[in-house]
Amino acid sequence: MATDRRIRYTKMVLRDSLIKLMNEKPISRISVKAICEEADINRATYYYHYRDPHDQLNQIEAEFIEGIEAFLRDIPETVPVDIVTKIFEYIRENRDLCCTLLKGDIAFEDKVLQLIRGAVFRSWNATDHKAGSLYDYIYTYTLSGSVGVVKKWLGDRTEKFTARDMAELVLNLTEKGIGGSLK
Repeated sequence: MATDRRIRYTKMVLRDSLIKLMNEKPISRISVKAICEEADINRATYYYHYRDPHDQLNQIEAEFIEGIEAFLRDIPETVPVDIVTKIFEYIRENRDLCCTLLKGDIAFEDKVLQLIRGAVFRSWNATDHKAGSLYDYIYTYTLSGSVGVVKKWLGDRTEKFTARDMAELVLNLTEKGIGGSLK
């Protein structure tokens, strides 16, 4: 069932307000009143959609993760650089949300990494997905560096590097290491 346009707008304004406030202070110090004032929405409307700021954040995270899941399902398993480029494009489209959520929410970061894990293992044709396997260590190393690259890229508002540039960098670093990527 499609969501009414007014509801989508209201949730977008409330999301943007929460993100703005989260850039100023931790979620534990953000009140419903502050979110409503920032969004210019009344409290009854807020409570129609959310119980409190934590519930709102959980719903925003869940929607983002659902978006990634749908996005990963729709990616044909073809060339790795195309897959990684699409992931960077999705991240760029959700830049403000990603910047805020990746600032220190380790639980959110773990959810996203576990979601991407399956797609990465499929692209590697890895048969051993168990924790502690060689592939698991390689994945952990690769994704930790990739998250750092994503955070740096999102923080750079100059748009100097495209999603494709970043995908190629991450893949080159993974496949060739630092020395091979500097050539």
